[in-house]
Amino acid sequence: MGGICMSLKLKPGVVHGAAYRDLVDHCKETGYALPAVNITGTNTLNAVLEAARTAQSDVIVQMSNGGAAFFAGQGHPDKSRAMVLGAASAARHVHMLAADMGVCVILHTDHANRKLVPWVDAMIDIGQDHYSQFGGPLFSSHMIDLSEEPLDSNLSECARVLERLAPLDMSIEIELGVTGGEEDGVGSDDDIADNPKLYTQPEDVLLAYDRLNAIGPFSIAASFGNVHGVYSPGNVRLRPEILKASQDLVAETHDLGRNPLDLVFHGGSGSDLEDIRAAISYGVFKMNIDTDTQFAFAQGIGDYVQGHAAAFRSQLDPATGQPLKKQYDPRVWLREGEMSMRDRVVQACRDLGSIGKSVAA
Repeated sequence: MGGICMSLKLKPGVVHGAAYRDLVDHCKETGYALPAVNITGTNTLNAVLEAARTAQSDVIVQMSNGGAAFFAGQGHPDKSRAMVLGAASAARHVHMLAADMGVCVILHTDHANRKLVPWVDAMIDIGQDHYSQFGGPLFSSHMIDLSEEPLDSNLSECARVLERLAPLDMSIEIELGVTGGEEDGVGSDDDIADNPKLYTQPEDVLLAYDRLNAIGPFSIAASFGNVHGVYSPGNVRLRPEILKASQDLVAETHDLGRNPLDLVFHGGSGSDLEDIRAAISYGVFKMNIDTDTQFAFAQGIGDYVQGHAAAFRSQLDPATGQPLKKQYDPRVWLREGEMSMRDRVVQACRDLGSIGKSVAA
C-alpha cells in the first residue's frame, strides 16, 4: 500500500503506471470501489463516460473479445483480426474523450482464456507501438483467465504475459477459482450452487503473490461464490470472508499492512449491498456489472420503441399521414439506451461509494 493521501489528484484521462497504482491504492484506503463496465460500441462507451462525469466518479471501461469484435463491425471478414482492431479502436476512442469528460479511466480488457491469449499478445504488440509513439500504453491492463487450468499452468502463463506488460507500465488481472456463469464463451453455467471451484483457496492466492509480485503490478479475481449474470435467490452463495482470509494470509506471510492485494469482484450484477460493501472492506477496488448495464441499455430502447410503435412499422403516421422520422431517427432511440445505461452506472457508483470521489484534477 502506497500511503496515498485523501487529496490525491491525477491528470484526467486514461491512467497507467504510477497513476493507476495511486488510484487503486486510493480506492482501497478510502473504502470505495469503481464500477467496471463492458462496452460494445460508441453508444455504450459514451454512456459509461457520461455516467462517470455525472457521478464525478472515476470508472473502469473494459471490453471482452466479443465486445471488441462487435466494435470493429460484425461485417468484418476476419473475426480474430476484428477482435484486435476493435479493441484498439475503442481504446483510442477513450483516449480521445476521457480527459474532456474530466475523470480518470482505467482501460481494461476482460476474460481471455487459453484460446484468447493470442488476442492479448496481439493487443500488447499494438500497445508497444503506441507506447513508442506517445510514451504511454494503449490500455491500463489486460486480463488472463486461465482459472480452469491447473494452478501452475495458470500462473506460469500469467507471469509470461506480465513480463511483457510491466515494461509498458501496465497491469495484469488474473483469475483464481472459477467465476460461474459465462462471459462471451468463457466460463460455464454447470453446477453453480455450492460448486467448490467457485471458492478460491487463500493458499493459491499466496502462491500467485509469490510468483507475480516481483514482476509487476497485478490484481486478482478471487472467486467467493460469485457468478456472471443474474440468478434466482439460493443459486448464488457469496462468501466475502474468503477475500479477507486471502488478504490476511499474504499480509502475515510477508509482514505487510492491511489488504495488500488488489482484488476484483466479477459477476457483481444483482449482488446484495451487504456483500458488495463487505467485499470492498476486504480490498476489492473493482466490480464488474456487465449484465445489469446490458439490460439497462436494452430497457431504455425497448421502452421507447413500445411508446412509439408506429414509427418502427411505418415512415408515416397511419392516422395523420405525418412523417415519423423524428421518432425513428437512430440518434433518438439510441440516446434513450445511453441515458438508461448511464443511470444504471451512476447507481453502481452510488452502491460502490465512488460518487463524488474522482481524483481527476
